Amino acid sequence: MSHFKIRCSNCGKELGEVYCAFCEHCKDALLVTEYKERNFRTDNGKGIWRFNWLPVHTPFFEQSGTVVYRSAGLADRMGLDDLFIAFNGFWPEKGAQLQTCTFKEFEAAVVLQNAKENGVSGLIVASAGNTARAFAHLSVVSGFPIVIVVPTMCLMEMWYLESSLAIPTLAVGDGDYADSIDVAKRIASVVGFPFEGGVKNIAKRDGLGAVLLESVAAMGKLPDHYFQAVGSGTGAVGVWETAERFVKDGRYGARPPALHLVQNLPFAPMLRAWEKGSRALFPDDLRPELIGQITTRVLSTRYPAYSVKGGVYDALKATGGRMYGVENREVYRAMELFAETEGIDIVPASGVAVAGLQTAVAQGIIKKKETVLLNITGGGEKRLGKEKRTYDVEPRMVSKKITEKEIEELLCETLKKNY
Repeated sequence: MSHFKIRCSNCGKELGEVYCAFCEHCKDALLVTEYKERNFRTDNGKGIWRFNWLPVHTPFFEQSGTVVYRSAGLADRMGLDDLFIAFNGFWPEKGAQLQTCTFKEFEAAVVLQNAKENGVSGLIVASAGNTARAFAHLSVVSGFPIVIVVPTMCLMEMWYLESSLAIPTLAVGDGDYADSIDVAKRIASVVGFPFEGGVKNIAKRDGLGAVLLESVAAMGKLPDHYFQAVGSGTGAVGVWETAERFVKDGRYGARPPALHLVQNLPFAPMLRAWEKGSRALFPDDLRPELIGQITTRVLSTRYPAYSVKGGVYDALKATGGRMYGVENREVYRAMELFAETEGIDIVPASGVAVAGLQTAVAQGIIKKKETVLLNITGGGEKRLGKEKRTYDVEPRMVSKKITEKEIEELLCETLKKNY
């Protein structure tokens, strides 16, 4: 018997064994995982597998988790008494061992394990950078076949570990991340591997929610406030869903933390919709030319998980959350501040989160003694570079107009050679 069920977040209908889908009745409502054990446990195994609230049964590879600690330097600079940092990256001195320097490793690990247990033989994954690196690495670790599709515009920020270079990777030369998602879905229909699924994938959301599992295990309570940079917002939704499980447990707090989600201006479609009180996004805020003006293209999807039932809009409403927008110059200053006060480098997306926290503190939104959890979604790339060789990604170039015949010719031989 499985330790979880899958239920529609809107109508409550329980579904059978599904890998990745919407509710057959509600169509646009996210499915959620309902774990049979109400109480949170940490004795299931090692790394992230020690948590009982993950949709996997018998993991066959190891995966380290988040390092959570109470901040001294950054907290003092911001005037906060109870600031905790969830560091996701490579920082051996602190115990952080994520080889790809990103919390996307949790997503990849849980998705691949869940897919294997559901009889899936391979996956097609779309990414703007970090997800690609994490899935490529975990594909090698687990031996699970994947094909990755990325936009060419993000290649300057992308790198792989040496062991991941053989993973089939395609770059869409005439489009952005949203176009890469479209191409990935078409490849899935031709090759026979399912599309990884984005926010619809319960394993993806619960895997990203592992940051909160590790944080509550370390803190012994839910925080009052949670800060994270967002592109699709899938990770924030996963944290909200995980927080609701802690509330039902009853031992860690009576309410979920307020979500404070930050986007990099001027590409901030969720922020603009939220400011107007709208569930729907506005086309003018999704213009591709805005993406070229931000420093964090990993946060640049035109298909965010905002409007869907059970998505970012609902998460913000349910937690009394807020959204912020920060300029590129604020991002760089925040990165420097974190390195100066905490002693480790962070990636620009993490700088977006730090800058958002600075804004909230300056506006008096966060009180001195409130408990704050800051998700540093990626860091330690410079630290990793001192110990390991990393490589630029050299993908096969394709067009967003690629035909089914071209997909067959391009991938069938590649997949046969690699898998």
